[in-house]
Amino acid sequence: MQPELTILEPPRGWASINLRELWRYRELFLFMVWRDVKTRYVQSVLGIGWAVLQPLITMVVFTVVFGGLARMSSDGVPYAIFSFAGLVPWTYFANSLQTSSSSLVSASALVTKVYFPRLVIPIAPVLAKLVDFAIAFVVLLVMMAVLGIYPTIWVLFVPVLVLMMIVTACGFGMLLTALSAQYRDVKYALTFGVQLLMYAAPVIYPTSKIPEQWLGVYALNPMVGVIEGFRAALLGTRPMPWDLIAYGALPSVLVLVFGALYFRRMERHFADVI
Repeated sequence: MQPELTILEPPRGWASINLRELWRYRELFLFMVWRDVKTRYVQSVLGIGWAVLQPLITMVVFTVVFGGLARMSSDGVPYAIFSFAGLVPWTYFANSLQTSSSSLVSASALVTKVYFPRLVIPIAPVLAKLVDFAIAFVVLLVMMAVLGIYPTIWVLFVPVLVLMMIVTACGFGMLLTALSAQYRDVKYALTFGVQLLMYAAPVIYPTSKIPEQWLGVYALNPMVGVIEGFRAALLGTRPMPWDLIAYGALPSVLVLVFGALYFRRMERHFADVI
């Protein structure tokens, strides 16, 4: 019996996304997610403590500077819990971009020797970061219990906000990964850009500070609806911001689709440039 012969050819132009192929390689995908999680915590002194330290230390600095000195509004809740509730989703998003954008270069030895769906590479770090997010989220719930703050009924909507956060991170991650394979400047620009982007999201301030006429444009940043949704559902700082979530949902999906298509378009050049 003759073995089945499979001929692999690089995609031309704007190649489609082969979801069936991704499903066939699901075991490899899960292995890469587990590898990223294991790499982060193995031989680490603090272990899972790193998932808490980054947003926690940032919260302390923000509370002193913005909550204490600048007297920033916190929608009726202590500024510490207000800022931490924004930092938990934002830290996940920022760290996902950092790791996903450099994932293709890090996996260069694998990319140049073995065939598998390359889309696995930038998506795996985004899902691996959910472990950090889950740990920080539990710490947020503990802080709320200590302060006597209880979630609203809209806490049931939090998984949808998490999904929107993952979709946004995957979209930007695939786009930045494809760009960083050709332009190594992306890695350095992203470090600076993520710091600036934090001020374009309501991490240290509420959306009530944004003029009404600019709120629709401001909410095109998908993380605006996610962060304000988290605060509304968990802290009850405001009614659930359905308008902000709706404004950000479309750009989130568009970025995911364009990021995947652009990644597929550039895929044929990866082995030559990384």
